[in-house]
Amino acid sequence: MPPTLASLVHHSALKLTVRAGEAHLDTPVRWAHVSELADPVPYMEGGELLLITALKLDAEDPEAMRRYVKRLVGAGVVGLGFAVGVNYDAVPDALVQAAQGEGLPLLEVPPRTPFIAISKAVSAAIAADQYRAVTSGFAAQRELTKQALNDGPEGLLAVLAAQVDGWAALYDASGAVVATAPEWAGRRAARLTPDVERLRERPAPASAVVAGGADDRVELHSIGTGRRPRAALAVGTAAALGTAERYALHSAIALLTLTTERSRALYAAEQRIGSAVLRMLLAAEPDHARAVAGDLYGALLDAPFRMVLAEAVAPPPSGVAPSGGRATGTALLLAEAITGAGGPAGDPVSVLVDVVESAAARAGEAVLVVPDGERVVLLVVDGGAAGEACVQYAEALEATRAASSGGAGGDELVVGFSAPAGPIAAATAFKQAEQALSVARRRGRVLVEHEDVVAGSVLPLLGDDAVRAFADGLLRALRDHDATGRGDLVASLQAWLSRHGQWDAAAADLGVHRHTLRYRMRRVEEILGRSLDDPDVRMELWLALKATGA
Repeated sequence: MPPTLASLVHHSALKLTVRAGEAHLDTPVRWAHVSELADPVPYMEGGELLLITALKLDAEDPEAMRRYVKRLVGAGVVGLGFAVGVNYDAVPDALVQAAQGEGLPLLEVPPRTPFIAISKAVSAAIAADQYRAVTSGFAAQRELTKQALNDGPEGLLAVLAAQVDGWAALYDASGAVVATAPEWAGRRAARLTPDVERLRERPAPASAVVAGGADDRVELHSIGTGRRPRAALAVGTAAALGTAERYALHSAIALLTLTTERSRALYAAEQRIGSAVLRMLLAAEPDHARAVAGDLYGALLDAPFRMVLAEAVAPPPSGVAPSGGRATGTALLLAEAITGAGGPAGDPVSVLVDVVESAAARAGEAVLVVPDGERVVLLVVDGGAAGEACVQYAEALEATRAASSGGAGGDELVVGFSAPAGPIAAATAFKQAEQALSVARRRGRVLVEHEDVVAGSVLPLLGDDAVRAFADGLLRALRDHDATGRGDLVASLQAWLSRHGQWDAAAADLGVHRHTLRYRMRRVEEILGRSLDDPDVRMELWLALKATGA
């Protein structure tokens, strides 16, 4: 505890006597300052014990003393020490009355107590308090480090909450609460998610003081050394933190940074291992891949996984609405939490990787992330938190893009998901992810799963410009013929193909005789130079008709 007026009064060597303000002796003293100025207020910072002999004051003038004391109180002076036996043999009643009226502690300093003795006592007490704070801070740091190594962030938060006599909470990059201490603080921490989101938008390191409730003063601190914070820490207390508590808080921030951030060398090493594991899987060497993966990625290969491919693409032209999408309330909230109002913080692939890695860390799952040129390859546990986070993030982008009234800004994300697979089928899963990614790119979708591709229709794939150009070229001669008014070959061909070559049914659909339809089909063969008996020709013509909307 810092020195107080009471501790100075009880100091046996100083022999101070209280003449006024007895109810405020528990006020901390920041410094002891001597000033004989008639108005020392411009030189005060607040928290001082002012020592005077009234050399330039008319201490017996009640009105002058009322003004003098009132200004001292307004400047934050916590006490007034009056030396007797210098200019006055006793403390003047006018000063006593003025101090009592303002509630300012007034201490009588005897002739044998020099002001420097009081200053030394205050300085020594402050130094002792700072030493105790530093010692306590180092002890807290050791305990925090021990708990961080043994129990992870949860143990660290428990020690920190005890050190600050309050509560603590850890948030991930999306603003979701990861852990709290004590457990009852979970609801309070959840209410601060909007404040955590605003903190994330500021350059790191960032901090803020917010109102956590009627009894809380909450400090928020970003965790991480990169452009985007990896996490955030909230500490709730009843009052502002003292020096010892501040040491503990800064130690916790440093330790959490170490636990949430990885060194560049370690991250590069993990990526090299992950890349090697992926190459071995794709080369149909699952046993070698498992041996290289070890404890780092071994658990990922022991269960069905999903292969995920993601890349950034240029946004669709303004006014072109994306097809599909499952916009949900959760997705919209996630979009706001991660991307903010102005779009993703950085390229969308990097944000996706952050989201997936954060979800995997919270769930204790392994996740493999391997850059592959302009795209990234991920292996996530099938049905796990990382894969679900990837889907939710894609839904969020889909929802915000669909809700946007203007054109998209910056690159957009496309993601392809494979079907569940094991190490033996990794190469197949990679091809499935590539196929799903290609479909997502063609359809203007953020995410496509391979199951959706194989369960759906091939017709949406015909929307490609190259396919339409081929279809137009294949049917152009027939359309030119119809334009002369000498028959309706395109409509006849479509009716005949839709009826699987059944002449009577197709002729009935057209309202013509079957012989007329046979003549038209012969003309189609003559103009195209291809036989309708060939199933490949019939398939190409049918797809061409579908691609051109005929």
